[in-house]
Amino acid sequence: MKQLLLAVLLLLLVIPVSLAQDIIMKRSGEKIEAKVLEITPTEVKYKRHASPDGPVYTVLKNDISVIQYADNTSESFEITDVAQPIATTQPIESSTPVVLPSSAGNNVDLYAKGQSDAITYYDGYKPASTGTLVTSLLSPLIGLIPAVACSATTPRDHSLDAPSHELLAQPNYKTGYKKRARKIKSGKVWKNWAIGLGVNVVLAVLIAQ
Repeated sequence: MKQLLLAVLLLLLVIPVSLAQDIIMKRSGEKIEAKVLEITPTEVKYKRHASPDGPVYTVLKNDISVIQYADNTSESFEITDVAQPIATTQPIESSTPVVLPSSAGNNVDLYAKGQSDAITYYDGYKPASTGTLVTSLLSPLIGLIPAVACSATTPRDHSLDAPSHELLAQPNYKTGYKKRARKIKSGKVWKNWAIGLGVNVVLAVLIAQ
């Protein structure tokens, strides 16, 4: 009976991890089960979920309608007029530089920089993730309350920790920064909830022995 209980508890921990994947929805209707690696101003780089050790693929952002991330956040993409390279699994070398329209190119660059800066500077998730961890250690069920609430809430401006107030005043930079910050916050919160759940599972198994 103890072995069965242990197997069931471990299965409950393993299944969410194994099923975690990003879903890329293309405008053509194609659905790609993937692990998104990088989002550039013009492309999305990913690996197929079924082949995590396989090649890195790229797809044009203009071909994507939405990405549903494994942490239940999503990101929509609008079609832009920016000239973009052809999607490929191999690097493309070209001696002719691509000239971007100044306004559109600047907006795309600001959005990408916002996402990049959020990865580097954003740490406003700590109060939410720490609170979720403490609560989950006491009770994973009760810990679900702050986990759901915090992961569904977009970080407030005062907690963004952006490197420049001038950049944060730019709408496209701010949008990119806040979207990435929310994804980071959500990931950290659910990671700490999983830690709390794991600790309780181990304690339950030890007590049952």
